[in-house]
Amino acid sequence: LRRIFSLAWVGNLDVIQSDLLATSGRTSKDALLAVEASRMMAMRASTAIRSAPVRNRKTAAAREAKGNRAGRLLVRAKAESKEEKEKITYGGRAQQLLGFRQAEGADKASKLELQIQLMKPGTWIPVCWGVICGAAASGNFHWIEDFPRDILLSAACIVLSGPCLTGFTQVINDWYDRDLDAINEPNRPIPSGRITGQDVLVQSLLLMFSGWGLALYLDNYVGHEFPTLTSIALFGTFISYIYSAPPLKLKQNGWQGTYALGASYIALPWWAGQSLFGELSLEIIVLTLMYSIAGLGIAIVNDFKSIEGDRELGLKSLPVIFGVEKAKYITVGTIDAFQLAVAAYLWAIDSKPYALVLLGLIVPQVYAQIKYFLPDPIKNDVAYQARAQPFLVLGILTTALAIGHNPYH
Repeated sequence: LRRIFSLAWVGNLDVIQSDLLATSGRTSKDALLAVEASRMMAMRASTAIRSAPVRNRKTAAAREAKGNRAGRLLVRAKAESKEEKEKITYGGRAQQLLGFRQAEGADKASKLELQIQLMKPGTWIPVCWGVICGAAASGNFHWIEDFPRDILLSAACIVLSGPCLTGFTQVINDWYDRDLDAINEPNRPIPSGRITGQDVLVQSLLLMFSGWGLALYLDNYVGHEFPTLTSIALFGTFISYIYSAPPLKLKQNGWQGTYALGASYIALPWWAGQSLFGELSLEIIVLTLMYSIAGLGIAIVNDFKSIEGDRELGLKSLPVIFGVEKAKYITVGTIDAFQLAVAAYLWAIDSKPYALVLLGLIVPQVYAQIKYFLPDPIKNDVAYQARAQPFLVLGILTTALAIGHNPYH
């Protein structure tokens, strides 16, 4: 039977017949019937044997195709997961570099990345905007005339106010907040030990002296008899230091610290921009200090997320002093009330179109407060600022343009 099946596999049916005849030793009718029966059996065996691999091959092919489909889906899922993870990682790393948050893999950041993170480039934006507003309020900034002189001067003032002095402020603030950050954000460069005290000292001194040197150069370039820009830079440095450092540490004292922070982001860069292209008047000082009260409200928004750490370390932020419920209404009150006061002032000096534009820019801020901030100021602080702060800074520019184009100023 083994020989029959093996011969049947290769199709040698004639050999099977000869073998059977030789084996039987008969040529009778019975022998011929036996041969025919053997032939039929061999054909059936051949058909069965030949069809079996086909079925097996079809089954194997189907199984392979199914496996391939599953494999492709798995590969695609892994690729999408990797791509999504990379998006999250890159987005997180960008936010980390800007100083907004810690990202996955932060411990692999280079020393340069950590030092940039300490300077919090994301906080330079409102300061740079303040310089632009001051230049606009002077009425003497020109895009075309003496091109590109005014553009380069404003860029230098932006570097002075942003990377140099705001960067200095953020570096020393992180150093004196290292105990607080060890509670709220232990992976930040200083509490994690990746940036040392000596690193902070070298970086802060480099930024401070760079800012002072640039301010003195600009004073000399524009021909100031009194070094106005240098005085503003020195005053801003002093405010930055007493805001963060003991024994005064203004940030521990609620209103004082928060207002100092608001003025540093609105009034000081405005003064720098305006004094570079024009004269800094008492009226402008008062107006910008009023706007700084609105900035105070923005600064309070940032205090809600660190309320636990502030309370544990005895820092008297407004959310700690008044509680979340009262502090959130104080926040929106300061932001809205003083913008309305500035709009009323613009109306009074006959800059009515600008006053109406400013009122229009306050409306979406109020909407964002009602929808996001007031329901949960801790959870929605970032969402609120993303939707409301652009309108606040546009309102500051509107005020600056109103002053710059007012015939009485």
